[in-house]
Amino acid sequence: MKKNKVLNYVEDVLEHTPLDWLKLTTHRLDIYDESLAKTQFIDRFEDLYKDNDSSTSALSKLPTAFDYIRLGHPLSSVLEWAIAHLHRLKPEEVISFSSQTMPILAVLRKNLFENKNTQITYTGELPDYFDFEALRQVYGYNFELNQVDSVDHIPDFNGSTVYISQEDNVGEAILSPTIDFFITIHPGLGSIILVNGEQNDSYISEIQHVRRRESIAMTPADSFSALQRLIGKSPSVHVKSDKETNKASAVESVQKITATKSNVLLGSCGLSVQYAIMMGLIDDAMQKHPGKAIKIIVPPNCYGGTNDQARRVVAAVGNVDILDLPVDKDNDMVQSTDQVLEQVAQEDAVPLIIAEIPTNPRVEVPDLEKLRDALSKSRKTPSGELAVDPVFILDQTFCPNVQFLSKDGIFSSIRTISYVSGSKFPSGGKCTAGYCVANEKAENLMSAIEKHFKICDNEATDLQVEILAKQLPSMNQRIIDAYKNTREFVDFIEKTLPEAKINFVSEEVVRQGFTPSVFSLDLPTKGSTDEEKEAYKRALNQKLINMMISKIPNESKHCVSYGQLKGCYWTIPATSTQGTTKEEDKDYIARVSVSPDLNLELHKKVFSDFVEEIK
Repeated sequence: MKKNKVLNYVEDVLEHTPLDWLKLTTHRLDIYDESLAKTQFIDRFEDLYKDNDSSTSALSKLPTAFDYIRLGHPLSSVLEWAIAHLHRLKPEEVISFSSQTMPILAVLRKNLFENKNTQITYTGELPDYFDFEALRQVYGYNFELNQVDSVDHIPDFNGSTVYISQEDNVGEAILSPTIDFFITIHPGLGSIILVNGEQNDSYISEIQHVRRRESIAMTPADSFSALQRLIGKSPSVHVKSDKETNKASAVESVQKITATKSNVLLGSCGLSVQYAIMMGLIDDAMQKHPGKAIKIIVPPNCYGGTNDQARRVVAAVGNVDILDLPVDKDNDMVQSTDQVLEQVAQEDAVPLIIAEIPTNPRVEVPDLEKLRDALSKSRKTPSGELAVDPVFILDQTFCPNVQFLSKDGIFSSIRTISYVSGSKFPSGGKCTAGYCVANEKAENLMSAIEKHFKICDNEATDLQVEILAKQLPSMNQRIIDAYKNTREFVDFIEKTLPEAKINFVSEEVVRQGFTPSVFSLDLPTKGSTDEEKEAYKRALNQKLINMMISKIPNESKHCVSYGQLKGCYWTIPATSTQGTTKEEDKDYIARVSVSPDLNLELHKKVFSDFVEEIK
């Protein structure tokens, strides 16, 4: 009876699904409450289910579900909620992935730290990309692998038992007491993991965090298809049949934009791209420099996903350490790079250096010629041997149009990998898929990176590739248009509130080709102590953001992003993008990102009203 009620409600929801649920990377940013982002959507959705209300208007009013598709979105949440109800589980005990392998890696990672044994069981033959040897050798995971005839033949085990099901039907699971984690893999859609038993509740947040930092949830379109399968209907979300043409078009656009001939790798999101880069380069270093320590060098206050993921990799993989690269505030990226690479040379280690240009959130561009010299400088180990040269991993999401990697580019003499988050300019906010390329010096590293894209099954979906193919050709023009709006808004703020400190590129930097559409704003403050001044400034930041969003709800929104096709996005890095950054490195300033299409005059007016209120 309950099963029929759940499935009937899901069918009604699918008939009335708001278009935003399928089309936006993050739903209802105008009512975003970050502290409740993991629970608020499902709590309100459950109320609608009890009232049997599946109207489009009611569904549209539901708050943000998680963030950016990485940690989840409305349709993945509904999918998990429905499967949980069918198996008498809590919604948080069902977790969907766009990847077919990442839920397994999530359990293995947790058990690595718990020093707990893992048994992976399955029936039939697993797909080739289940590279268990690499999981042992590169990721450092320990487990036993057992092929069984059926769920009934799973042997008793002292540790966690994972069962991998390859059934076509979505939502089917046999939660035997011998199984701790039941994973169903669905080619073309992803996978779903069911956490079985209260003794495994501590795994839930860990699995979700892997999804947030190293992968993504099942995408909106694929979640919609999975829900249709759940109720016994044929999927109705279609992708252009010629996916190879879409991929060729996207690859051609990326190569043209970056002025490279490198292999182009397309990932499910920017962080899944970064994860493949890091694990691929670690794998390469282990093979080429056996026994040598590997150092991941990363700015301590860069985007929280980058920072957190790098530290998570270091925590899990043996012989890999992290070194801070101070780049913002009173620190100089060039000087920091020179010092940290000298330190790595003295330890005879392998340096992998990650940096954002321009930096985030203070939008600073270093002296590129001096940075090139610091990166390419020949260094010696204590024994007098030539030190291993660095691989420069460049996050150029802020300015993906700058041709750092061209044959004559500024970093042509350095092994450089560049990557871009696709939820920003490449897709205009329509999907999360990202990409990476290499310059000629680093082309031989791309095969190792591609290997780990496949191991993690984190490649872009067919629909994501189709969206990139459509959006990439117009990207450079959108960047130019967005910069024009941003420069005009910055100039207006400087004139209207000259006491504010604005972090944005100078005209000299613009002449070098950097035209970002994001700036940070340090509002004026007052008080008799540093604590009072900081508290006043933080309250003022929030007042400005709330005023902009309440006065211009159709355009101004809460968000950590930029590059969208329309509107203006506001956030405070310390409480959003820098969520896992050390407190002393956080930036309690307002970050603003401007699109090519917005009512700039209205934004100016509301800002003027704000200034009048605080005088």
